[in-house]
Amino acid sequence: MKLTAEMSLYPLQEEYIPVIRAFIEEAAKCPAMTLRTNAMSTQVCGDWDAVFNLVSATLKTNVEQFGKQVLVCKFIPGELDING
Repeated sequence: MKLTAEMSLYPLQEEYIPVIRAFIEEAAKCPAMTLRTNAMSTQVCGDWDAVFNLVSATLKTNVEQFGKQVLVCKFIPGELDING
């Protein structure tokens, strides 16, 4: 089953750009998923379990490296066209 997630990261520090950039770069390491970014969020689409694993692992890695941050996610069952 496919799942689409839209994620917005809010680092709790002044230097927030490197934190967001690292989050996106870590998420992009998974070649099995479609990933798209814009000024407001990052969307990812793939297998249900793989999407949840990506969100969990990416957030954990980022928190370990940069400390506290807020990740807001919307999960949409199914495969949305995020390439358009």
